Amino acid sequence: MQGEQKPVWKDGWLQQCIHVLSPNFSRRPAQTEVSLVVLHNISLPPFEYGQQAVQRLFTNQIDAAEPDDFMRSLTGLRVSSHFLLDRDGTIIQFVSCDDAAFHAGISRFNSRDGCNAFSIGIELEGCDFEPFTPSQYTQLYALLQMLCAHYPIQAITGHQHVAPGRKSDPGHFFEWDMLRSNGLPIMTEYQWLL
Repeated sequence: MQGEQKPVWKDGWLQQCIHVLSPNFSRRPAQTEVSLVVLHNISLPPFEYGQQAVQRLFTNQIDAAEPDDFMRSLTGLRVSSHFLLDRDGTIIQFVSCDDAAFHAGISRFNSRDGCNAFSIGIELEGCDFEPFTPSQYTQLYALLQMLCAHYPIQAITGHQHVAPGRKSDPGHFFEWDMLRSNGLPIMTEYQWLL
C-alpha cells in the first residue's frame, strides 16, 4: 500500500540497519524487562578496523587456521552483541533485542547480577586509545533514541561500569557528556556496588 510506513521494530529487530544473525544468544528470563544499555568497544585484530573480523567473531566464523595468533585464540569464544557501529557509522544488528546477547559476561548493575538478561549491548568499532568517529556518535545517538522509545531503558552505561577491574570499555575517549547533554539516561557510576 502506497504511503504505508515501515515499522521501526519487528520482533526486536531494528528495521533500519543491516542484519547478520549470531547464534550466540539465549532467551531472556520470563517477565524480564530490557532496562539497560551497555556500551562497548571492539577492534579485531586489536587496533585494526574494517576487517570484518568482529562479524566473524559474533557468528562463530573465526578460523582455527588464522595466521594471527590472537585471532586463533578466539575460535572457541561464543560471544555477541546486539549491535555493532562501524567506524563509518554503519549499524549492524546480530541478535534480536528481545533476546539476551552474550556481551557483558560476569557483570552487575543496581544490585542485579548477569546484565545480559536485562540489557542491550552496543559495540563501537574502536579501542580504549583513540577517539570514536563523529559518524559513530551520530548513529549511536539515533540508535539510543530508538531503543529508549521502544524499551523501558532506565540507564545507559559502559562495560567498564558493570564489570570494573575486568573491563575498561568503551574507554576514556568515549564522550559521555555528549550523550548526557542530549537528555539520555547516562549512568557512569559504579552501580555494581549497590
